[in-house]
Amino acid sequence: MYAIIETGGKQYSVAPGDEIGVEKLPGEVGSDIEFTHVVAVSNEDGELLAGEDVKSAKVTATIAGHERGKKILVFKFKRRKHYRRLSGHRQDYTQVKIGDIVL
Repeated sequence: MYAIIETGGKQYSVAPGDEIGVEKLPGEVGSDIEFTHVVAVSNEDGELLAGEDVKSAKVTATIAGHERGKKILVFKFKRRKHYRRLSGHRQDYTQVKIGDIVL
C-alpha cells in the first residue's frame, strides 16, 4: 500500500515506514503531523484510487529531524563590465517518518 501526498508544492510517493525529506514544516522533533492533501492511494488489491475516492484519506507521520540541504552557488556575470555577484543558498528540510495511511 502506498500513497501520493502533496506538501510544499511537491508530490511524494510514500509507504508506511518510509523516511523522506520535505520542505520545512513547523513542529518539534518527535511530534506527530498529518498530511491531508492526498492525491492518490493504492490499496492492497493493487487498485489506484484518486479524486473523490480519496477525499477523506490522510497520512500520519512523525518528524524525525530538521536539516539543511547542500549549498547551491548562484553566480551572476556580465562580460567586460566588471560585474560579478556570488551568493549561496541552503534550503531547510524536515525529515519525516511515515506512519499510517488511513482511507
